[in-house]
Amino acid sequence: MAKISSQDLGSQPIGKLLIRQAVPAAIGILVMSLNILVDTIFVGHWIGVTAIAAINVVLPVSFFIGALGMAIGIGGASIISRALGASNHKKALKTFGNQITLTLLLCCSFVFIGLLYQDEIIPAFGGKGAIFEPAKIYYRIVLYGVPILALSMMGNNVIRAEGKPKFGMYAMMIPSVSNLLLDYIFIYLLDLGMEGAAWATTLSYGFCFAFILWFFLSKHSELKLKFSHFGLHYNTVKEIGTLGFVTLARQAVVSVTYLFMNNILYELGGVNSVTSYAIVGRMLMFAMFPVLGVTQGFLPIAGFNYGAQQYDRVKKTIYIAIKYASLLATLVFIVLTTFPDGITKMFTSDAEVIKETPTAIRWVFAATPIIALQLIGAAYFQAIGKARPALLLTLTRQGFFFIPLIFILPKFYGELGVWISFPIADVLATIVTAYFLNREIVKTLNPITS
Repeated sequence: MAKISSQDLGSQPIGKLLIRQAVPAAIGILVMSLNILVDTIFVGHWIGVTAIAAINVVLPVSFFIGALGMAIGIGGASIISRALGASNHKKALKTFGNQITLTLLLCCSFVFIGLLYQDEIIPAFGGKGAIFEPAKIYYRIVLYGVPILALSMMGNNVIRAEGKPKFGMYAMMIPSVSNLLLDYIFIYLLDLGMEGAAWATTLSYGFCFAFILWFFLSKHSELKLKFSHFGLHYNTVKEIGTLGFVTLARQAVVSVTYLFMNNILYELGGVNSVTSYAIVGRMLMFAMFPVLGVTQGFLPIAGFNYGAQQYDRVKKTIYIAIKYASLLATLVFIVLTTFPDGITKMFTSDAEVIKETPTAIRWVFAATPIIALQLIGAAYFQAIGKARPALLLTLTRQGFFFIPLIFILPKFYGELGVWISFPIADVLATIVTAYFLNREIVKTLNPITS
């Protein structure tokens, strides 16, 4: 196999290049999502519906801390892609070294705080009543592995910035497969319950990190760090932070959304409604893998070509990415709205949950065919280093529309009001994104190519 270089991002045909970048990313997301999906099925059948609700309480906390690594990874990856496009290898190395230092410092600090205040944090995120004790067991163990998860998320984005999507795919597959095997051993064979589920997740993070470390120490990576690269540099940290804050803000809003949703649904319908939301959440992670794969594949191509000042290729990448992602999103919509009952029964045999969840699935995914434009539009601004519009568009759906809606609509429609908030927020956010993306293309890209 011919050696893949980051310079291919600026020379190969866009359609072929996007497929080469997107397919491994989609497969990686698919396997990771399958892991979360099957993990939830195992927990639901081998431990119980309360355990599903407990994990749903812990996820926003652990994912937020882990997302520090993702934020630093995506922010730095944007800089690295543009630096490689501009043949500035020195800047790429300095950025990568600073990413590692920042990830360790921030994540370890947040884990310490999270463990110190666990008895206050868990109830705040909906871990009340029968949910509290299993949530606390899972929370404590999973948080030990979160810094490793954060480093893995950061490293995976740097791998993609180098134009090595297959290695990024492998990095996502390894923890997914290992988690399922460890679930079987710890939960089913050893009957360790929530402790088993938590240790399976934590140890799987370690396997992922080991692979990513091997990649950067091997000949496959173009980024060979020296000790001097790890020293924090103000301008580098500022640029990483500015762009990474977009991702961190998105995950913060996701975590806050979980907090509100778990509490609102617990008040409206108790444990069963929280469990329904947990199932819907897993399907949001799983079913959207092809669209997210296109978005991940789009980022390094857009960033590299913008850095290389090949603006015609940037514009073409936007159009092709939206076209591919829209087609895939429509297929996802058809499948999920056709078979919601069968999907729910995969997770549980509880009659009340089976009765409630299909309606939630139909409403939550009602606007799926149009969200490709929303995702690609927000990703574009992050890829080219324009943090302010990227942040605005990232927060639009959940921060500006969805969270207000879930406080207003349930007053009139009860639990249904929670579910119909999803498509309304999607439609409004897509309209806003379309406006800003079109303005960017007309004012910035078109004049340069004319």
